[in-house]
Amino acid sequence: MHKKLFIPGPVEIDPEILQAMATPMIGHRMPEYARLHGSVTSGLKQVMATDNRVFLATSSAFGVMEGAVRNLVQGRCVNFCNGAFSDKWHDVTRRCGKEADAVKVPWGQPITPEMVEQALATGRYDSFTLIHNETSTGVMSPLREIMAVAERYPDVISIVDTVSSMSALPVPVDELGIDVCIFGVQKAFALPPGLAVFSASERSLERAKCVEGRGYYFDFLEFAANDDKDNTPSTPCISLIYALAKQLERIFAEGLEQRWCRHRELAASVRGWVQERGFDFFVAEPYRSLTLTCVANNRGIDLKKLKGALGERGYAFDDGYGKLKGETFRIAHMGDLQLDDLNKFMSVIDELLPGV
Repeated sequence: MHKKLFIPGPVEIDPEILQAMATPMIGHRMPEYARLHGSVTSGLKQVMATDNRVFLATSSAFGVMEGAVRNLVQGRCVNFCNGAFSDKWHDVTRRCGKEADAVKVPWGQPITPEMVEQALATGRYDSFTLIHNETSTGVMSPLREIMAVAERYPDVISIVDTVSSMSALPVPVDELGIDVCIFGVQKAFALPPGLAVFSASERSLERAKCVEGRGYYFDFLEFAANDDKDNTPSTPCISLIYALAKQLERIFAEGLEQRWCRHRELAASVRGWVQERGFDFFVAEPYRSLTLTCVANNRGIDLKKLKGALGERGYAFDDGYGKLKGETFRIAHMGDLQLDDLNKFMSVIDELLPGV
């Protein structure tokens, strides 16, 4: 039995997207692929509101997150950490042999502009990493205000993960001044996992030229050289790129503004349900994610039992991530999800709550 996905990724995939993946194969060095690649990167630039180069990498987003560290940290990096994945990014930075410091706040708290100012003002760092929307906790840090601080430090390269925010709300890369913006397609873009997208400013590419040990698979300069030919350094996941092309068509048909509005409506519906059922939010306003809601289990629900019962009804449910398992649960509301789908899911939870 297929379980309809209400977890924070991968999310439910529309049949039209799955059908696009069945498009007959082409060679990645054929002109047909170059046309496909060029059309996709052009569409992505519209979604990301950028004139920077946009690259496609066959990997999870963490592949590029590691690659960005290898390419851009020449001296010392500061990793801003407020959840499982930002903590992991610090660990990855250190594993790459880079000098790095972690600025950590408790899970459920945002990274603030003041924290970024305090770190960058030391003059110790040539780069920083930030997760815009920390999926493990449902915290959305104030990206615009943070990037306004970063603008005052032009020698510091900004590396920003928008894995679970890009396309669900406006993230205008050029306006914000993000040097490297990274996301995977299995969350708000509502595609199967396996493809990462990233943009790179010219100054980030200039930095990469000065950094040794970039490796090959995620060498930004290799991506740039192949981008000149509308291609990738290594064999791309062509079926997923067909799916991405179809999804871009669907996004533009819906309209970016309408897509952003729909995500706001989905978030408002879940938040209303949380309050009406007597649960608490794990995250305070105004830092609650627009793509998933992390709920504090103040009612003492047996979340493992609820997860099992929902599975029997055909729904995949998340009962908390890592050290928050059992203490929180997360309801995803992103991608191609419609309000009717979400309301039906929450009504099933309502039916099951008395028994857990």
